Amino acid sequence: MQNNIEFKSRKDIPDKYKWDLTDVFADDSAWKNEFESLKTDIPSISVYEDKLGESAETLYECINLSNTLEKRLSQLMIYVYLARDTDLNEGKYQTMYDKVSKLGSDLAAACAFIVPEIISLPEDKVFSYVSNHEKLKDHEHELKDLFREKAHKLDSEKEKLIAQLSPIFQTTGNTYTILNDADLPFPQIKDEDGELITLSHGRYRAALHSTNRDYRERVYKGIYEPYDKLKNTFSVIFNGRVRSRVINAKIRNYTSTLEAALFPNNIPVAVYDNLIDTVRSNTSQLHRWAKIKKNVLGYKELHPYDSYASIFPKSDKKYSYDESVELVTEALKPLGDEYIDAMKKGFANRWIDVYETKGKRSGAYSNSTGCGPHPFILLNWNGTLDDVFTLVHELGHNMHSYFSEQNQPYHYSGYSIFVAEVASITNEALLLDYMVQNANTNDEKNTLIEHFLMNAQATFYRQTRFAEFERLIHSKAENDEYLDAKSLTEAFAKMYGEYWGEAMTVDYEEGLSWARIPHLFKYNFYVYQYATGFAAAQWLASSIKKEGEPAIKRYLNFLSSGSSDFPLNVLNKAGVDMSQPAPIKAAINEVDKYLKIVESNI
Repeated sequence: MQNNIEFKSRKDIPDKYKWDLTDVFADDSAWKNEFESLKTDIPSISVYEDKLGESAETLYECINLSNTLEKRLSQLMIYVYLARDTDLNEGKYQTMYDKVSKLGSDLAAACAFIVPEIISLPEDKVFSYVSNHEKLKDHEHELKDLFREKAHKLDSEKEKLIAQLSPIFQTTGNTYTILNDADLPFPQIKDEDGELITLSHGRYRAALHSTNRDYRERVYKGIYEPYDKLKNTFSVIFNGRVRSRVINAKIRNYTSTLEAALFPNNIPVAVYDNLIDTVRSNTSQLHRWAKIKKNVLGYKELHPYDSYASIFPKSDKKYSYDESVELVTEALKPLGDEYIDAMKKGFANRWIDVYETKGKRSGAYSNSTGCGPHPFILLNWNGTLDDVFTLVHELGHNMHSYFSEQNQPYHYSGYSIFVAEVASITNEALLLDYMVQNANTNDEKNTLIEHFLMNAQATFYRQTRFAEFERLIHSKAENDEYLDAKSLTEAFAKMYGEYWGEAMTVDYEEGLSWARIPHLFKYNFYVYQYATGFAAAQWLASSIKKEGEPAIKRYLNFLSSGSSDFPLNVLNKAGVDMSQPAPIKAAINEVDKYLKIVESNI
């Protein structure tokens, strides 16, 4: 175990725990040479403008050159992105990042003619090119997708006009960001030691897990003070965002705002409705979880600020990084030798930057170019159980990217948000199962089970509730019914109470949460994907454990598919049909399984 490693400077960390960025570029000088070379080459794409209908070869050459330029940009971007995040105080890499971001804008502008010009061509002509040109066949899916979207494209003049208006449509989201993240006047409260502190979003999230209930309540009530005072302002911003979505859907000939949001990934509205309807008819498990919390904690009333409080003594067990590598390797063995070998390759070849150091970016992520040399993982290891689950989570993303890059051309190497969390949560499910089976004490087992139930509470039930709220509000808006602050607050509180059940006392402040959740303002029917990803992962993990090799083969095919097909089809091939209740119910059954263990232990 390496103690206090977070206080060391980067040069004191052994190389094996740091990224090897020479896999991308030998040094900064090599990066700068490639930057200048790409900058010179970008204008070459313009020779294809107004010529894409001349021949299959011309169309292929243009698409191929565009992809080649994007690949080169991607490698420039990841090198400087990773280098910057290891020391945010190093201005050199921020400057390089700004330069390559500008180069990305230049490339996007240079290639802007390609999609409009392709879909302006007769569809049968384009696909006759595809049929008769072997290399164009690799682009058939993306070309079909372009023409699928054509029905919702406007003529060029109208598209230009909408593009010019886009900054106006972005005003509500930008206003919310400034108000919520910079200008909101949070009050001061007394912390757990009686010292005055100014509240913030970060302090609020941390306080929800505090064992001091009075402190949790002070933070909870304090954080909502400015939202209450400014609720009418927030409602105007919120309704402005909803209005822009309604207008956009009508302009582009969608039947609803929900259809418009799901269309790019070819997700039927029925998938969204299936999630909500199935969870709605199976909230009894969340009701049980609330009753367990209320009884174990011994509270006369359970409040929202108690929902993240632990009901078990917190385990102080520490996990070294090296021990955890061995642990997750054992836990993920059900995924088969090919998966484990790829993962070990990452461990052995410095794909992971492990320890917290001065100036390093906080948090964790997996990042990839889409074109090699391999994905990278950022961690800030402190030896907690959460760190172990973060490692296995990011390894899921990492292996998803790795297998997609190994098996798909660049233009299909990425994958949509709809499936992005599936591999990471599948890993978590397998790790949890392994650790519960091998726990040495009941306290250790209870801590692990509570970890799962908290995740289910936050990722599955909570995000489904947000998704239902979004659907309700947009449906009303499509009928010209826009809710004021009071109505929004009442609707949100009512839904919260219905999901949690009678054991939960719903405070007025909880109703104001609609104003505090950035996803409801800035993103468009986004949050449901957290819940579907959670459900799909539980289904896949269960299938792998039950079936073995056949399920492993399907799973590796899923990881290797990238965006070569629509996300729903990719999951279907893995054996998960997210249009049906079964995967949602499987996730609920996992919750039920662990609740029964908790109930038998209390």
